[in-house]
Amino acid sequence: MLKNVIKGILVLGTIILGGKTSDAQDKVIDQIVAVVGSNPVLKSDIETQAIQQQAQGVTSQGDQKCEILEQLLEQKLLLAEAELDTLIVVTDNQINQQMDRRLNYFIENIGSEKEVEKYFNKPIVQLKAEMSETIKEQLKTEQMQTKIISKVTTTPSEVRQYYRQLAPKEIPEIGSQLEYAQITMLPVITEKEDLAVKAKLRDFKKRVENGDNFATLAIMYSEDPGSARNGGEMDYVGRAMLDPAFATEAFNLKPNQVSKVVRSEFGYHIIQLIDRKGEKIKCRHILLRPKIDQKELENAKNRIDSLADFIRTGKMTWEQASYLYSSDKNTRNNGGLVTSQQSGSSKFEMKELDPDVSKEIVKMNIGETSRPFLSIDDKQRQVYKIIRLNNKTKEHKANLQEDYQKLSEMFLAKKKEETYRKWIAKQQAKTYIHVDDSYANCNFKLKSWKK
Repeated sequence: MLKNVIKGILVLGTIILGGKTSDAQDKVIDQIVAVVGSNPVLKSDIETQAIQQQAQGVTSQGDQKCEILEQLLEQKLLLAEAELDTLIVVTDNQINQQMDRRLNYFIENIGSEKEVEKYFNKPIVQLKAEMSETIKEQLKTEQMQTKIISKVTTTPSEVRQYYRQLAPKEIPEIGSQLEYAQITMLPVITEKEDLAVKAKLRDFKKRVENGDNFATLAIMYSEDPGSARNGGEMDYVGRAMLDPAFATEAFNLKPNQVSKVVRSEFGYHIIQLIDRKGEKIKCRHILLRPKIDQKELENAKNRIDSLADFIRTGKMTWEQASYLYSSDKNTRNNGGLVTSQQSGSSKFEMKELDPDVSKEIVKMNIGETSRPFLSIDDKQRQVYKIIRLNNKTKEHKANLQEDYQKLSEMFLAKKKEETYRKWIAKQQAKTYIHVDDSYANCNFKLKSWKK
């Protein structure tokens, strides 16, 4: 029965959509170019994505529209499964964040909002409305793809076997890598500034309790760029994902209740609980960061400069100085050794470093301690920092002794890709798929799209 309905749609061949074109036509004829299950892929879907890719500076060595069609075919397979999974949820906040990132990228590449409107021949409001459903589908399919490969792991023996089976030309070249340690020094916040920030947040709390809208205040005043534009709203998160002080207060709130002023490593907050689902909460917050007095900033520089002199003259080891004085909780118990938040590796290529670090480390010798320099830590706070270059390797062919982490990452990526492709092939085999003859010459990566 389903196949007959789908075939009926394909015989019709086109659907009529309302809209305005550059030719000022009242109607636009849109063609169904493929069907996956009961989900059609429209020619306009491909055209729109091609225009957006051009706006983002994305190029293709092959047939761009064929590549987009194959991406959409995969997306429809993933989407069908994602819609059956009650654990896969996409929030308005996620859609808005992704939309803002995409529009900002368009503006950076094209020039301005007016230029973007001219490029797409439609106002920003209309462009956002058209992008919303597409972004929602993409976020759902990304979650589904993540779920498919989430349980894929590797063992050391598998990595060793993978490396031994690589042909000489397949062994990757590893660029020059370095390891470094850091000690950071936070400037002291003056009591006057501390009290002023807390008083401002207490005033916001009173205003909300007297009828003002929390979200409006967050948009106007919050210094958390990630959530401020969405009225301070955060996605559902568990306790472990939050600063401990923030979590303690937020998890004790009742819906719509506004917290007292809470201090975290990021600054000061007030929090409003929106909803709770099991061990996850959804809330809004307003973040204010105390301003740093220039004198205290200079004092922090002088203190860490003295600490660097103690290290250089042997009055204190680097490890002792890190443990006793560094404000970086992530590294001070490990001699200040910096590791990647993504991979956990302590080895970095120069291009992976923050610009302020790379500017210093490029002129350092192994074992040398840098001069103090101003930086921004992972909590977006101004800090003064010193670094020590622990080790630096030359470019070389990857080997298990020096590059196990990199080889492990490569093998894991390979296993995940194979797992995902097997899932796609399995879904293809049991799903009705039709691709229009106008795309018969597409050189798809997976031939089984054409049945």
